Amino acid sequence: MQYNCRRGMNPGFSFNLDCERGAARVARYRTPHGVIETPAFVAVGTQAAIKTLSPEEAADAGVQVLFANTYHLYLRPGQETVAAAGGLHRFMAWDGPIMTDSGGFQVFSLGASLEHGVGKIANIFPGEAGGALKGGRRGKSLVRVEEERVTFKSHLDGKSHVFTPEKSMLIQRALGADMILAFDECTSPLHDRAYTGQSAERTHRWAERCLNYFAATPPRHGYPQVLYGIVQGGAFEDIRRQSARIIAGMGFEAIAIGGNLGRTKAAMHQVIEWTVAELPRDRPRHLLGIGDVPDLFEAVARGCDTFDCVSPTRNARNGGLLRRFDDDGRPLPKFRLNIRNACYADDHRPVEPACACYTCRNYSRAYIRHLFIANEPLGPRLATIHNLHFMNRLLADMRAAIRAGCFDDLKQEWLLPSSL
Repeated sequence: MQYNCRRGMNPGFSFNLDCERGAARVARYRTPHGVIETPAFVAVGTQAAIKTLSPEEAADAGVQVLFANTYHLYLRPGQETVAAAGGLHRFMAWDGPIMTDSGGFQVFSLGASLEHGVGKIANIFPGEAGGALKGGRRGKSLVRVEEERVTFKSHLDGKSHVFTPEKSMLIQRALGADMILAFDECTSPLHDRAYTGQSAERTHRWAERCLNYFAATPPRHGYPQVLYGIVQGGAFEDIRRQSARIIAGMGFEAIAIGGNLGRTKAAMHQVIEWTVAELPRDRPRHLLGIGDVPDLFEAVARGCDTFDCVSPTRNARNGGLLRRFDDDGRPLPKFRLNIRNACYADDHRPVEPACACYTCRNYSRAYIRHLFIANEPLGPRLATIHNLHFMNRLLADMRAAIRAGCFDDLKQEWLLPSSL
């Protein structure tokens, strides 16, 4: 198939590389709603809200850009309700940049994810522990994928809804995010080579349809939008590289790297390397669904610019607060402490003594633990503030280290063997 080429970032957007050290890079990404300093963590606000937080609290925690979910906002409140408010920025009172996905992730999360028992958070790497390759608990798919369309069965009321590339673009035009994603199919790490290749080819055809609709329709809210193409191909090198070349050659103004990203973290690192090697240097690169501390270091080292993930906020709501070391200076497993543990019942120190976030400036571990044990909503809220501040401080440190030429040293300091 021949693909049209549309090059050049549209007015209202620019991507300027400030510094490159090997593959790692620092850039200023200008959007109609502000500049993003990259590498940057993108906080997930699935339903136009970071759970438990106001937009002001998110901004105070250092959040530069939010990621909202097209499929969920289509179901409720509906894209036209959002459009009538003036778009997502006005609807949710967030003045900064916003990204929306396409609904393509729900092709996976409501489909193969259920069938195979794998997901972006649980069992994302089903071969990681060295045991037999298998997923977790399996269920029945709520999705039917066809060439022209995808049919979803709503998780809310069981009603059927049809998405096409054109409909995804229509919805995202109405939502009005600064950065929007092409409709794609995210495969499972348990899909075989044949299906992964067929899916990637379908994603390329859908990408062309998205580009055509995007080019033929104006933005609805008085400012431009930028459209990301999504690279698929699983962990098969030739499929992944070919997908990257095709998507890059179609003239998308920015590129997202989609998953699955392999059966192990080592495989994910390879997938990122294969993909980035085929992408143009002058366009933003977004890595979808990845946001744990070691993964961020590895992805930044390989040239990715922005990252969205629910794990920092989801962990916060479950009492997992991010820290690098325990109180004796030892690396914490998975970089977090469980504030529900009994040892914090009478601990009147802040979560992280050196942290400048609102939570650590004002509240003790004992109090936050009490809130969680008592099921008080303030507990998850304070934990979320801390975790987002932690993530944004970490990315700021990465940017500074790249500029100073010492990113590899920072990476080595953080990724000690005992902390992984």
